[in-house]
Amino acid sequence: MRAANRDLTAAGAIVVAPGEAPEPLTDEQRAALGELHLRRIDLADRVLVVNPGGYVGESTTREIAYARAAGKPVAFTEPG
Repeated sequence: MRAANRDLTAAGAIVVAPGEAPEPLTDEQRAALGELHLRRIDLADRVLVVNPGGYVGESTTREIAYARAAGKPVAFTEPG
C-alpha cells in the first residue's frame, strides 16, 4: 500500500489511503475504522485496491461493494 501511495503521489494524484492503527483493536475501534474507510471512499474519485497475490479480504470486499454502489470506479493492483 505504501508503494502504491508513493507512486500515485509522484504521478500527481491526491491519495486518500487507509490509516494504520495499533493492534489489538476493540470491536468498537474496528467498527469506527471501518466507517472511516467508507468516508474515505466517499471522498475518492476512484478506488485502487492493493491486493497482493490477488487476495481480497472480507472487509475489503465490503468496501469494494460500497464503492461500486456509489458509482466509483474500482481497479486492482493485481488480477484476482
